[in-house]
Amino acid sequence: MNAPLRDPGSFRDPSGAVYRSGDRILRTVMPGNASEVYRAARESGLFKDLAERGYLLPFEEMEVPALQSMTGAAHVLASARLPFISYPYEWSFALHRKAALLHLDLHLAALERGFDLSDASAYNVQFQGSSPIFIDHLSLRPYRDGAVWTGHRQFCMQFLNPLLCHTLLKIAPNTLFRGSLEGIEPEVLAPLLPFRSKLSWTVLTHVVMQAALQRRASGRRAATIGRLRSVSVSKVAFVGMLQGLRRAIIAMKVLSGATVWSDYAQSNSYGAAEADAKRRFVSEMVAKVRPRMLVDLGCNTGDYSDAALEAGAGRVIGFDFDHGALNLAAARAEAKKLDFLPLWLDAANPSPNQGWGQSERLGLSERLNADAIIALALVHHLAISRNIPLDAVVDWIVGLAPMGVIECPDKSDPMVQQLLALREDIFADYDHEHFVAHVARRARIVRQERLGQGGRLLVWFDRS
Repeated sequence: MNAPLRDPGSFRDPSGAVYRSGDRILRTVMPGNASEVYRAARESGLFKDLAERGYLLPFEEMEVPALQSMTGAAHVLASARLPFISYPYEWSFALHRKAALLHLDLHLAALERGFDLSDASAYNVQFQGSSPIFIDHLSLRPYRDGAVWTGHRQFCMQFLNPLLCHTLLKIAPNTLFRGSLEGIEPEVLAPLLPFRSKLSWTVLTHVVMQAALQRRASGRRAATIGRLRSVSVSKVAFVGMLQGLRRAIIAMKVLSGATVWSDYAQSNSYGAAEADAKRRFVSEMVAKVRPRMLVDLGCNTGDYSDAALEAGAGRVIGFDFDHGALNLAAARAEAKKLDFLPLWLDAANPSPNQGWGQSERLGLSERLNADAIIALALVHHLAISRNIPLDAVVDWIVGLAPMGVIECPDKSDPMVQQLLALREDIFADYDHEHFVAHVARRARIVRQERLGQGGRLLVWFDRS
């Protein structure tokens, strides 16, 4: 086993820490209360039950003498390393809703066995394909009669409030969440909500009243705050609160209607024959390479991610800017049970290293370990819409994986013409000749193909 390397985001919880070792994740459990709580959950059968339900990441307890000697840990829990770690600010509405429901379902199941959760961090939920899984085993603890939900505010900030931004404000909250890693505060959201929405019981109790209580608590003396902390809540009321939130979140619907690019696959600038040729080109690359992980930049609704999986890709991590397309992609992944995770990305401003020490939440390139990449219908958006030099666009894409397929439409393409319609054409070097030269300087060109008689060129590169 490789020497364990501590995860830079694992430092807040004194009960244990997370280490990476090869294809395993190791979680230490420290002596004392943390160890007692862990053993109580283990001996009750809680972990086994939650894992069998598909709620909790399975683990095995193992001896790791070097790690235990170094940390003083009483126990070490080993689980399979997830292929990609995503963050809540990269989720679409559909994924965020799934994550919220998983968190509530796990909490309700834990209460059935006499346990609850110490927090409600959305970062404790990850995805396997499009299915959510809870990863923080040490968040589970014995339930105390009358205990209030200590994670209530955190759940609202990191789960409920982002969903309300989608459904009530019609605003995707990703950039707001990324700028405030603890989530969206009720005090920030409440003034923005339409008055009629505040008549909803869910909004009134979990946003408006919570914002008011927070404002009042900030001006109270310590003794008054202490009295607030001594409030008790019956288990029946606690369960009722969680079930009420679950019903409210289930009732939230993915926004319907086409957005800017969600109908792109049906309204692009080439016909069925060209689409078939593009799919065949991608499939041939994938069948040759057999990537364990493929990245689909500009995945849209997942047509070519689906094709890549059919051709032999182990899994696909997709990225797109358009939320309408991402919600449709998530629905496709769920309906077809695909190992496909479609995430939100502003390719001109990817998720950076941030948080404490600028390493608590790693940037996109730090987390990706792709074997291959496809970047279709993307180059022109970056080069023309965002004024990024064509060579820099190629350099970034080729740098994300050792091989793949890049599509470049030239200026004759109607979709490029649409981007140029309301702006001056200052892109003298935006053409196929320069594009191919930029790729060739960075990798070997295996093959290239023009789609029909149109202005789109596919290039298969290999820099391995």
